[in-house]
Amino acid sequence: MCYVIITCRSLGWTLLSIAVALIIVTSVVSPYWLIGIPTSYGLDSQNESIKQSREEFIPTVGIFNRCRKLQRGLSLMKRENCATFVTGYTDPDDDFPHAWKAALVFFAIAGLLLSFAMILAVLSLFVRSFFGKSIFTIAGLVQSIAGLLSVLGLVVYPAGWGSDRINRLCGEYANPYIIDRCELGWSFYLCVVGTVLVFLCSILSIQADHSTTSRKVEEEVLEGKNLICVI
Repeated sequence: MCYVIITCRSLGWTLLSIAVALIIVTSVVSPYWLIGIPTSYGLDSQNESIKQSREEFIPTVGIFNRCRKLQRGLSLMKRENCATFVTGYTDPDDDFPHAWKAALVFFAIAGLLLSFAMILAVLSLFVRSFFGKSIFTIAGLVQSIAGLLSVLGLVVYPAGWGSDRINRLCGEYANPYIIDRCELGWSFYLCVVGTVLVFLCSILSIQADHSTTSRKVEEEVLEGKNLICVI
């Protein structure tokens, strides 16, 4: 017989599992890991009208993509142009730092694992075991591994700050783990928050497992109920 068991802890863990997967993926694909120094376009001239036409914008860069404004004549287009700067994993280190390549691999694997854990979390409402093991235990273990991979990605990522691409964006004194005049963007901080929540999810999976095997749940199962909701 199929039972749908929902408790506050299991539902909270399921929702958080979905949220952390989306947070990590969103942070990795966003081009706002580094906020560059203001860059101006236009021509230097004694003509005051040309001076006034000079415009500034703040370029940003992610792990594999960047945002900038395209120039048309002496003026900038109002819309930001965001696109990948990567043509392949064989790109030279100065264009696509090897550290960023490694970080992208770590985050990609972590994203896949978190997606798998998210599916298990949703299935946990209907299924208690997976290949003879508690589905909560398996999902929690997968989330722990994904969290470790995300930490590795965050640690490796700053090692690429010494490339020519970052020197042009942040200044000539940018080096591995030294950001010079750039600032960390919201994508980086979002990834840090997501990584912390991933470990929190792996811990909550244990509580979610215990809540679905409590005495109150067992009593309702014995009563023949198919939909069991326990606060």
